[in-house]
Amino acid sequence: MKQSTGGRRRTKRQKVGIALIVVLAILVVLALAFGLWLAGVTMTGRRQTLDEARAWQAERYDLSFYDAAEKTDYTVPSYDGYELHVQLLRSPQASGNYVIISHGYTDNRFGALKYARFYLEQGWNCVIYDLRGHGENAPTFTSYGIREGRDIAALVQDTRSRYPDLVRLGLHGESLGAASTISSLQYRPQVDFAVADCGFSDIENVLRGGFRSAHLPGFVFRLADLGAKLRFGYFLSTMRPIDALKENEVPILFVHGADDGFILPKNSQDMAARTKGYQELHLIAGAGHAESALVAPEEYRSILTEFLNKYSD
Repeated sequence: MKQSTGGRRRTKRQKVGIALIVVLAILVVLALAFGLWLAGVTMTGRRQTLDEARAWQAERYDLSFYDAAEKTDYTVPSYDGYELHVQLLRSPQASGNYVIISHGYTDNRFGALKYARFYLEQGWNCVIYDLRGHGENAPTFTSYGIREGRDIAALVQDTRSRYPDLVRLGLHGESLGAASTISSLQYRPQVDFAVADCGFSDIENVLRGGFRSAHLPGFVFRLADLGAKLRFGYFLSTMRPIDALKENEVPILFVHGADDGFILPKNSQDMAARTKGYQELHLIAGAGHAESALVAPEEYRSILTEFLNKYSD
C-alpha cells in the first residue's frame, strides 16, 4: 500500500524536527563546553614562578632593600585548612607596626615588594604572602575575592597572635590583592586601615570589558558565569568586593592609575562612594594598571605617608 501524501509530509517534518533538535543539542553542548573552558582560562591562568616575579621586579627598581631585610618564612592555615606561604620582612627600625600586603593575579609575594619598600623605610614590618593558588601555594582556582578575602581575615588573626609586639596593623593590596583586601572587610578584621591599589569593584565589569575588546558578544560572560559555577562552584557574577563595604568603617586609601585601561578607575571611584567609613581616592596621572608606585614613586610615597600619619594612630 502506498503511503499517503500527508503521511509523507509528516515523516519529512519529523525528520526535520529531529535534525533541528540534534543541532540544538550540539550547540548547547558546545556552548557549555566553551563556558567551562572560558571559566578555566579566567580562574586558573598561568601563575608566575618566584624567580620570574623577582626578575620582573628587579628590572624596574632596586631590590637591595629586600636582600638586606631580616626575613622569616612560615605557613598559615586559612579558614578551610589551606596553607598560605608567608614571609615577614622586618623593618630596620624597631617597630610594632605591621602591614599585610597582597599581590595581583598570576603574581606572587615578590609582587608586594614595590609597596614593601615604602613601608619598610617608615618603620613598618611587612607580611607578604602568596595568594591562594599562587607562588608556593598548592594549585587551585581564583575566586576573585570570595575565598581570598577570608584568607586575609585568617592572616590578620595569625599576625595578631604571632607577634606580641604588634601595636598597629594595616592591609595593602594591588589589583586582585586590593579586591581581596576590600572583600576581607566584611569579616570585620581587627585592622587600623586598608590601602586598595587598582582594585575591581566586581569582576563582571572587568571581564565584560575584556570580552568587548576581543569583539566577543555580551552573552559570552553568561557562558563563563555558568561555566564557573559548574566547574568551580561559584558564579563570577557573585564576585563583588564592593558589597563588603556597606557597613565598613575601616579607613581606606584608594589609589588607581588614571590611565588604567584594564581595571577602569571607575571601580575605585564606585568603592570609595560605597564605603561607610573614611576614604581617600587618588588617581595617578600617566599610570596604567598596577603602575602607580612605579610611574610616580615619590607621589605614591607622599600619599601613603600622609595617610599613614593620619589614620594608623
